Amino acid sequence: MQSRDKAQGKLYIVGTGPGNTEMLTGQALAAISDAEYVIGNTFYLTLIEPYIQGKTVIPSPMGGEVDRARRCIDLARDHRVAMVSGGDPGVYGMASIVLEVLDHAGWTVDVEVIPGVTAATACAARLGSPLSGDYVTVSLSNLLTPLEIIMKRLEGAFMMGVPVVVYNPKSKGRPDNLKMALGVALRYREPATPVGIIRNAYREGECIVYSTIQGLIEDDACVDMHTLVIIGGEESRFMREGDHVRGIITPRGYHRKYVY
Repeated sequence: MQSRDKAQGKLYIVGTGPGNTEMLTGQALAAISDAEYVIGNTFYLTLIEPYIQGKTVIPSPMGGEVDRARRCIDLARDHRVAMVSGGDPGVYGMASIVLEVLDHAGWTVDVEVIPGVTAATACAARLGSPLSGDYVTVSLSNLLTPLEIIMKRLEGAFMMGVPVVVYNPKSKGRPDNLKMALGVALRYREPATPVGIIRNAYREGECIVYSTIQGLIEDDACVDMHTLVIIGGEESRFMREGDHVRGIITPRGYHRKYVY
């Protein structure tokens, strides 16, 4: 994707992390600083407002991803542009659609994808170490992926016995997808399997709730589109201090090889 003289334009696709500006990488800050134009979903632009002062900012509502991709590509032919995407742009983010549109148009634009801290690892850190080894991420949003395909993927994921990270677990338009996913989980997991629920990770109003698969089936009122759900694997367990749950740990396997 390297091409014409950089003076003719540059497109950065920037991961802004979970929302706290302290979680922005140095590379992301450098790309945003270099950009003349900053484009992104209004919500994510608000989170990085201190770093986009004095730039031409183009906000876009949720659902305008294709138009946003076209706009940033068009501008990047002659300008330095930062397309910002929450978390990591390559994980349920903007990198895919921007590159798809660019490839379809056949235009040659200098593009650089800047990684960011994705919700899975950000939320896992808040819970302790639930994703120490292999794990699977699945989005329950069926806006772009048919529900039957999502359920098929969940079946395979839970069958593997590893932790499953659930993105986009529940919204007003699809209030039952999470319960359906948990129903699949119960075919392969014990009802008491640990579950971590994190809302607004690293942002104002952050909330962490510990539950179990059965407990979340019975009450998922704490879950919305700003929430990530981590469902433990076969070996995952709660870390406790007396009756208090301190976190979730999924042993990586050291206990099989070492004495400690």
